[in-house]
Amino acid sequence: MSLQSWGMYPLVENETLEFQSEAELSKELHDADELIAYGNGRSYGDSALNETLVYTKPYNYFLDFDVAEGLLHIQAGVLLSEILEGVVKHGWFLKVTPGTKLITVGGAIASDIHGKNHHVEGCFSECVEEFTLMLANGTVQTVKKGEELFLATCGGMGLTGVILTAKIRLKKINSQYINQTTIKTKNLKETFAAFEEYSSLPYSVAWIDCLAKDENIGKCLLMVGEFADDGDLRYKPKSKLNIPFNFPSFALNTLSVKAFNWLYYKKSPAGVSHQRVHFDSFFYPLDSIRNWNRIYGKNGFTQYQFILPKESSFDGLQRILDKISKSGKGSFLAVLKLYGKENENYLSFPIEGYSLALDFKIEEGLFELLDALDEIVVECGGRIYLTKDVRMSQETFESGYEKIELFRKFRKENSMSEKFNSLQSKRLGL
Repeated sequence: MSLQSWGMYPLVENETLEFQSEAELSKELHDADELIAYGNGRSYGDSALNETLVYTKPYNYFLDFDVAEGLLHIQAGVLLSEILEGVVKHGWFLKVTPGTKLITVGGAIASDIHGKNHHVEGCFSECVEEFTLMLANGTVQTVKKGEELFLATCGGMGLTGVILTAKIRLKKINSQYINQTTIKTKNLKETFAAFEEYSSLPYSVAWIDCLAKDENIGKCLLMVGEFADDGDLRYKPKSKLNIPFNFPSFALNTLSVKAFNWLYYKKSPAGVSHQRVHFDSFFYPLDSIRNWNRIYGKNGFTQYQFILPKESSFDGLQRILDKISKSGKGSFLAVLKLYGKENENYLSFPIEGYSLALDFKIEEGLFELLDALDEIVVECGGRIYLTKDVRMSQETFESGYEKIELFRKFRKENSMSEKFNSLQSKRLGL
């Protein structure tokens, strides 16, 4: 089978290798020239694509679960959704989770994913006690916090080896529901003020109308929340809608995005409102729709996610939102989040500041627009998320990731750059 990314761009013919044991994988590594691990295909760009892929999703056994301590030992192909189905009923939840639960544990470590609580809990690597990694020579090494191999692998996009197992710490909860507060703002100034006012709450995320103009630039619905305490842990995943085919490319255009944005913003009452919502709705709204990537058409889409330091976030976001609004290439998915301090990992994405993620269908003129946005990101001292990227230049990448030379040196010294490569790593010289 030939596997693709969630963005359906680029389309690449590839050979897929599978394994059931360390011995099988070791032999695969020995026989292959170069390859990259591929989990559940939820990376948006080319970070998990190459001519040869190691398919890790079937390597998905639960090895041990200390219910009293919330310590989970699993193989790297286990999905976050599978973890939740097993642990929520015991009063546990993921300490850090992204906007989809349909990713593997190995992918979560390789991307060092983050969520709506980065300003409180940091990245996924914070809850990883240790993991095992198959190196380029086919040997397996146990990697612990603080070791250089840990710093290079968490956020290292699979370029240090194939993650096999992991021990992760969970978060204690007493409900499957979130007490959510929604704050409706009229512009970016109000949005920033609201983020800061509610920053003591563990979870926060804002939907922004990226086509708003002039005095309305940056208007948003900010959702903040924390777990309820009602003892209801009877979690059962709901059935999903399905997008059965690729939408025509013309279906998603400036008018349709404007209409969606207007309705989404309009439906929320003015000021501040409160409600109780299920954690699936709060953390994973798009997971309720199978194959939602098909709405962007057969040419695919890309998610552009950047982060700016706190001191330059307001000015930079205003400039970027203005440029997007004037281009007409809007996104109905535009997510703004607040982040805490940067960790020590070589290629982890978050820095203290604000991040904006936007989905754009692949069409004429898009990459030129994103190149222009890159310039603003670089000027503001920001960086772009590798897990979502499919087109940034090596120069743009290097300007944002100051530890790249440490990563390159480590890869070369340990013969990793000869075996583990993706289309992205070759494009960016990782």
